[in-house]
Amino acid sequence: MTSETSVPVLVLGARSDIGLAIAHRFAAAEHPVILAARRAAELDADRSDIALRHGVEVTLAEFDVLDTAAMADFAAQLSPPPGIVISVVGAMGDQAESEASLDAATLVMRTNYEGPALILGHFAELMAGKGSGVIVGVSSVAGDRGRASNYVYGSAKAGFTAFLSGLRNRLAGKGVHVLTVKPGFVDTRMTEGMDLPQRLTAAPAEVAEAIFRAVARRRNEIYVRRIWALIMAVIRNIPEPIFKKTQL
Repeated sequence: MTSETSVPVLVLGARSDIGLAIAHRFAAAEHPVILAARRAAELDADRSDIALRHGVEVTLAEFDVLDTAAMADFAAQLSPPPGIVISVVGAMGDQAESEASLDAATLVMRTNYEGPALILGHFAELMAGKGSGVIVGVSSVAGDRGRASNYVYGSAKAGFTAFLSGLRNRLAGKGVHVLTVKPGFVDTRMTEGMDLPQRLTAAPAEVAEAIFRAVARRRNEIYVRRIWALIMAVIRNIPEPIFKKTQL
């Protein structure tokens, strides 16, 4: 990515462990970074740390993925505009609560699909007008097949994955590259307390490195740990009569 060193990187969902790891990785490669999140001012210590550690400009931007009416204004006020936009916005929610509450299910669906898809779609249009740019959406292996244990979250991620695929297909040859990232389990605050298998669980820095390399190599879709590609291929191909009897 030597020729793109000065390209500003916008991290949507920068409050998350993965978002901050991504910011550090791109800043280490001399990219200016914009940290976007709700209550962005609370990230000032992180902004200072990244700027001091890596010697790049780091700015904060207030962003609420649920406030779709404000998205165009949010994008317009970024100066200079980002050349790489990475969305790590997401919320797993609670499956039982989503089953029982329309509001809870709506929040999970909007946070994981509607909001991220709309904001990335908007930036993609801006980039297409210039003929250059990179869009990165962090989706999930949960979207590869609906499973009883998390199908509300999984369905939203499935929609997001399909959106990114369609966006990539539409923008092929127009100078805008779209990358879909499926991390699998990640050791973050969101998964704290969960009994995660070590072999299948990545650290936030590992996710950040995988994204950095995939952007440089213009990859289309990646599983952060390759074993997830095999696992999900098996799950996708279980016949439905058998799959209905599983407890996945």
